[in-house]
Amino acid sequence: MRYDPRASSQEQLPALLAHRSRAAGRLSRPGPAGPSPTWRAAWRGHTEESRIRPVPAPIASVVDGALEATTVLSYTRVGHAVRSRLEGWEAPHELAGSGRRVVITGASSGLGEAAAAAVLAAGAHTHLLVRSSERANETRARLTRALGSDVLDRITHDVADLTNLATVRRAAQRLVDDGAPVHALVHNAGATFDRAARTVDGLERTYQLHVAGPFLLTALLLPRLATSAPARVITVSSGGMYTQRLEVDRLVDPGAGYRPTVAYAQAKRAQVELTTAFARRADRHGVDAYVMHPGWADTPGVRTSLPTFRRVVGPLLRNPAQGADTIAWLALARLPAAPAGRIWHDRRARASHRLPTTRAARGEVARLWRRVCRDVGLDPAACLEHHNDP
Repeated sequence: MRYDPRASSQEQLPALLAHRSRAAGRLSRPGPAGPSPTWRAAWRGHTEESRIRPVPAPIASVVDGALEATTVLSYTRVGHAVRSRLEGWEAPHELAGSGRRVVITGASSGLGEAAAAAVLAAGAHTHLLVRSSERANETRARLTRALGSDVLDRITHDVADLTNLATVRRAAQRLVDDGAPVHALVHNAGATFDRAARTVDGLERTYQLHVAGPFLLTALLLPRLATSAPARVITVSSGGMYTQRLEVDRLVDPGAGYRPTVAYAQAKRAQVELTTAFARRADRHGVDAYVMHPGWADTPGVRTSLPTFRRVVGPLLRNPAQGADTIAWLALARLPAAPAGRIWHDRRARASHRLPTTRAARGEVARLWRRVCRDVGLDPAACLEHHNDP
């Protein structure tokens, strides 16, 4: 069964994982309850036999830089295919996931579901945070069909809607109370909205979903992350953030000038700035903070919010597994210390600004920190050990 870019992510995930090529078909099959190992090749879109030896690091860096300079080649499946081959990436199932527990928001489709599949394939436990039990059960069913019934006991879920802070607090409390470790927290949930709206908490919807809600969840789970250390917080941003400069007033109240893509990119820029600020404080607790962007992936959000873009880029879009690769890698791989002020893409830390005009004004990140603390009901003077701009 081949990947079909026209299919929904729910339809294509099992196809990506269970894909059988003739070459991969020669691999041994586990017991009847286990997954076919042949899906592993599909994560890269090629068979094990087509892999080449990694090239010397200086050459790989030159090629990587050339791809990054083009944007289009870097963000599409071309970038993933070239980098994974030249650098000899470990496939997700080769990562050391045994004994690790990864919490993923927005895990019922797209990148979140693909990331859940990747960490499960590596042997980790996955805790899905989704908006309804019905969606969680559907996702569990797809994952077990794709990976085998033996993963079922490593999938748990809870219900939380980041646009409703009360549900975030309840879900976080249950995670703290269950006593199980949290080795990685992945902030993946996201959406683009056609119009501005206020949530039940009185906050602008795009801002709360991408910024305030994840911030509160991180703050509430920080003690559990610290006791599980070494632990990681991973935020899924977007390459669209490169177009925006952090403007707190515009972020929290876009007013009559609301534009969906701009509001989304502003929120994604805010995620990058807050990750850098949080990383300075979390490290002393044994918690690293990373922010990444997946490139251009064929997800439900792209199909509904950017149909014209999808028609133009079409076959070049990454599949969800390729887009989620760096999420799983950041969650499970042995990594160097997270460099401050960088964003990860295709397993490399990259500059978070491409234009000097997108750098925040002095004091603006501190303003955002204080504003988010206030909006989620935390004391700004003690909120994750109060932040000031350097």
